[in-house]
Amino acid sequence: MGQTTKKSHFSRANILDMPGEGGLGTKHIFLFFALIFALWHILTNVYLTEPGLWQNAIHFGGFAFLASVMFSPWGKRSGQTWAWVVDVSYGLLVAGAALWVAGAESGLYERSLAVTGLGWQFKAIDWAAGLLLVFACIDLSRRVSGWVIPILIILSLSYILFLGTMLPGVFRSASLPLNDVLFRTLYNDEGMFGILGNISVTNITLFMIFGGFLVVSGASNFVIEISKVVAGRIKGGAAFVAVLSSALTGTISGSAIANTASTGVITIPLMKSNGFRPQFAAGVEAAASTGGQLMPPIMGAGAFVMASYTSIPYGTIVAVSVVPAILYFLSVAFIVRIEAVKYDAGANIDLTVDRGKMVSGGLVFVVPLTVMIWLLISGVTPSYAACWAIATLIATSWTTSLIARLSKNGGFKPVNMGPSRIAEALVSGIRSAIMTAILLTAIGIMNNAIVTSGVGNSFSLMIAQWSQGSLALAIVLIGLASLVLGMGLPVTAAYIILAILTAPALAGLMADGLIVEQLITGITDPAKAGLFILVEHPLVAQVAAGMSKAEAWELVRNIPFEIAVTIRPALVDPTLQTGFLLTAHLIIFWLSQDSNVTPPVCLAAFAAAGIAGSRPMATGFESWKIAKGLYIVPLLFAYTPLVTGELVEVLQIGFFALFGIYASNALIQWHAEGPIGFATAPLLVLGAIGAYWPLALLPNIAGAAVILTVIVLSSGRKFRASQLAKT
Repeated sequence: MGQTTKKSHFSRANILDMPGEGGLGTKHIFLFFALIFALWHILTNVYLTEPGLWQNAIHFGGFAFLASVMFSPWGKRSGQTWAWVVDVSYGLLVAGAALWVAGAESGLYERSLAVTGLGWQFKAIDWAAGLLLVFACIDLSRRVSGWVIPILIILSLSYILFLGTMLPGVFRSASLPLNDVLFRTLYNDEGMFGILGNISVTNITLFMIFGGFLVVSGASNFVIEISKVVAGRIKGGAAFVAVLSSALTGTISGSAIANTASTGVITIPLMKSNGFRPQFAAGVEAAASTGGQLMPPIMGAGAFVMASYTSIPYGTIVAVSVVPAILYFLSVAFIVRIEAVKYDAGANIDLTVDRGKMVSGGLVFVVPLTVMIWLLISGVTPSYAACWAIATLIATSWTTSLIARLSKNGGFKPVNMGPSRIAEALVSGIRSAIMTAILLTAIGIMNNAIVTSGVGNSFSLMIAQWSQGSLALAIVLIGLASLVLGMGLPVTAAYIILAILTAPALAGLMADGLIVEQLITGITDPAKAGLFILVEHPLVAQVAAGMSKAEAWELVRNIPFEIAVTIRPALVDPTLQTGFLLTAHLIIFWLSQDSNVTPPVCLAAFAAAGIAGSRPMATGFESWKIAKGLYIVPLLFAYTPLVTGELVEVLQIGFFALFGIYASNALIQWHAEGPIGFATAPLLVLGAIGAYWPLALLPNIAGAAVILTVIVLSSGRKFRASQLAKT
């Protein structure tokens, strides 16, 4: 066997760079394995019929093998033969343990039923395989993402084993025997090979493979060129190219950091040469790339996780996310426009469009995405849609290559997806999915501990108590928690943990608003009014007669959590409850993205700073300022029917919110189309309030008119200042 090249500690080695010796060396073995593994992911979602446990075990075993070799823990010694042998052996052992656990399930049930009252009857090899898998989750998650996930896994297991008995109050929990904990960890739907693992194998990995095909086929070239067409003639066009290309690339990469790295090497130098400050150029790229995770139809991994946890169709989640995503990217575009006007940047730059790249890349970008979106709307599973999108992309590339050869057009050079490029795309997709696959399986251990112990309800109760019924305060608390978690976790992992812990509380607070309205008018139905009999509070006597708004909120805040989960379903329509749950998950999902652009740990901003040559922390604050839509849009989710409303209502809210977003950005930059003063700033505040007011047409129109007036006044002020400068 050949030796691997020397890599730094926890280096993310490119599988295509692994060297080999002779005709079939190390590189070729791993390429072949990754290729077969990618093909298996397609086949298992279309033709094969493995049981779910086997499917998830094969999925984790394969990725554990790849991660053990590609994320070597040996530092400079990883290039030595002994280190390579240890890594490969370790990976094979973990993969074998995963397959053993899947195969041992039926025997475990038979033995345990034969010996009742003594718990789960694991054999020695079952113990060895199960404990090795738990260790591998801790170790491999440490290798791919740092220490936060491993520490949380250890704390979660300790909590249900012994730590819960030592804690006070609502967080006190009974301890479970080790064999019960191991069984639940391995075989429960909430465990390692349960819901989260199934999301990874059936959806996320397939979409990352699809992303690999888009990149290899030249679709990324189309993204840049079409962005030049749209924004090339606008003042500050290079920055608008960054916004548009990052929005479109977000449908490919599934990662804000990868998005920044792939488009930033083109857009950041363009913006700098266009006259934008280096840290602003980097901040725009980081903020826009973060928005790529919010961009339908893929939305990173969040939409798949959300669909599984809420049982809301994937197509519904994607559909309600279109307008919010547009609002976010326009919020970034507004601040770009203000910056361009403020510093007179964005003029005199060549943004010549390569029409050959645009046409050839456009077909392999638009046609497969159109097919995928059409299939999703028609109600098929996301995995099925992704597989057909891949097939469509290959067929499109062959067709365009044939047309190019027949037309003999030298400027039209599509990428022909032959066997070598198909293999490259498959391997690229598998490589990009390694971290997500490892983390989702590892988080399954934590998910099982949370569900088993009921600590999620305790956490929800804590959020409800601390927020005192205030939805805004609850959102602030969740935002702070997401920022802290995001310092050490990928955003998908942070979203999953927060969704498990806080989504029920947030959805409950929204439902409480409807209960308050009923309490104000009085609940005359004896069956419904009788639900409050278990609530120990003097105001219960007034439930049927009615009460003031303040009294109603006081009563609702004093309903114990375990009683509230019984009262809400009886008083709130199930459709509305589903809408509140979706809204809660979207709020958490959006807030979980802020760690990409919020200091002190903002990896997307730091990646952009490296390309721009700007100071990392200054770039972080700039990106945080530019990405304010991450906070504005979740508030719109909470206080308007942006998610649950009819199409006309959603469009009204979205349209007038644009005026409010522009006003907010103008206040942050202290500049609109020209300087704003202390006299016009209050007008922007009033205008923003009117524009944001939910479904109030007259205040909306008045607010928009006030903001437009300020824009005209500031533009006139700038024009007069420029005329004076000329004289």
